Amino acid sequence: MQTWRRTFATSVARFNHGATAGPRPSALRCAQILQSSKSDGPCRLENQEIKVNGFIKSVRKQKRRAFAEISDGSTIEPLQAILTPEQAVNLSTGTAVSISGIWKACPPGKLQTHELEITDVAVAGASDPETFPIQKKYHSTDFLRSIPHLRMRTPLHSLLSRFRSECLFQLGNVFHSYPHGGFTQVQPPIITSSDCEGAGETFTLVPRGTAADTETDHFFRAPKYLTVSSQLHLEAYAAELGNVWTLTPVFRAEKSDTPRHLSEFYMLEAEANFMSDLGALTDQVEYLLRDLTRRLYDTAVGQEILSIKRTGEPGQEIDPEEAEKSVRQRWSALMDGPKWHRVTYTKAIEMLQGAVAENGASFEHAPTWEGGLQLEHEKYIVEVLFDGTPVFVTDYPKAIKPFYMAPSHAGEDLQSSSAGETVACFDLLFPEVAEVAGGSLREHRLPNIIQNMRDYGLIKSRIPAGSDAPLPEDSLYPHLSPNEDLGHLQWYADLRRWGSAPHGGFGLGFDRFLGYLSGVSSVRDIVSFPRYFGRADC
Repeated sequence: MQTWRRTFATSVARFNHGATAGPRPSALRCAQILQSSKSDGPCRLENQEIKVNGFIKSVRKQKRRAFAEISDGSTIEPLQAILTPEQAVNLSTGTAVSISGIWKACPPGKLQTHELEITDVAVAGASDPETFPIQKKYHSTDFLRSIPHLRMRTPLHSLLSRFRSECLFQLGNVFHSYPHGGFTQVQPPIITSSDCEGAGETFTLVPRGTAADTETDHFFRAPKYLTVSSQLHLEAYAAELGNVWTLTPVFRAEKSDTPRHLSEFYMLEAEANFMSDLGALTDQVEYLLRDLTRRLYDTAVGQEILSIKRTGEPGQEIDPEEAEKSVRQRWSALMDGPKWHRVTYTKAIEMLQGAVAENGASFEHAPTWEGGLQLEHEKYIVEVLFDGTPVFVTDYPKAIKPFYMAPSHAGEDLQSSSAGETVACFDLLFPEVAEVAGGSLREHRLPNIIQNMRDYGLIKSRIPAGSDAPLPEDSLYPHLSPNEDLGHLQWYADLRRWGSAPHGGFGLGFDRFLGYLSGVSSVRDIVSFPRYFGRADC
């Protein structure tokens, strides 16, 4: 121990004196260079020789000199460079280069304040200009989706990747600094034994070349799946740690071919122990999302997202100024707008039915209490009934929700007008995208959760119907009949069997949320390598 301490102290002292400060970057990033030119006061890099590693975004060659735009992915704004014809002879769009030059101030009247007068060019990777698919022109979203491995070289997709990175960083700060003790980040498994949502839209894991006709054929000796939600495992974490959160990929084998759905996407999920009030849960969700948006607003990449020029597809052109204004309004509503609305599912159905009867609203699916809310209903609720302000729809019918939700105690309006039982849950609706998050209080009482499992057909028979075989003699699980078996959900019931407090949590479609903030309408363009029905390129 003494030797270790002496070595460590010596290393620290040498570092502080600059003897072993570690490797220093030999090149500056474009964002650093451009930011130095925009700051108040004189540019500290002006007339200095600097080095940049990046890619040629475009090059224009003239008789006496050439002009190139260079980007390294650190900012959406390219670096302007001036070269001699000889220096530019091997340069074309897509070429990877290491360049050095003098950072010079531009004459008044130019769009940029500075440009790089090149003194040396080294081609790190050549690009064939005749076949390189990314050019300085408009490319349709469908075309770019066909080359996901290259579309990140476009300004927008590079920006979206950096925006996602910043969101991940800020999320840790949001949860860590949450009042009342913060949240602990955990890492639940991606391979699971349960469906969780109960919709049957899971991907089953089977090793290549294995038929898996019998139990022993399965790699894990029983069927396992790619997770559709980490919620059940988060409840196990929360039982000891209190408030927990995770951001993990989830997988849904649903054939929804829409801009809102992916087969692989990221879900932000959180679980809070000793949570017994649905209003407290919705308040928690609102606080977290507002805080995250405020933090993102104060970042350089957040400002780039707000100011990027937006254009529509050919034939669907949009006004760039109006598009920017719309996105800024979204951020403003999340950061500083009034408290988000809360409305019960029953009341929302009544309002939709009133809109049909009194205001001539028309829906493809008639709004009924038993039928659930369709996308058209959700959009009408948030955009028309609540004037484009985020809204929590709470207390849905028990029959259309998963087995783990606790019953509602929402008030007289539910008791008098509902056609059946409701559960203490919510969906959070945003304008344009509709549902972005959902959550609930969990049923924490062992007899009740077992009865829910029974009602949903999740408890299996120990002995096949019609069999004369004797029942097993092992001890019965509490609240089960002799012929009932909890199977792969016994561990989940165990959480209630041995000390369970009221708790609740939520899941947020992370990619939808990023799409909402960035003004990108399709999650297929938010995710770098989208997987959806019929497509899993690369």
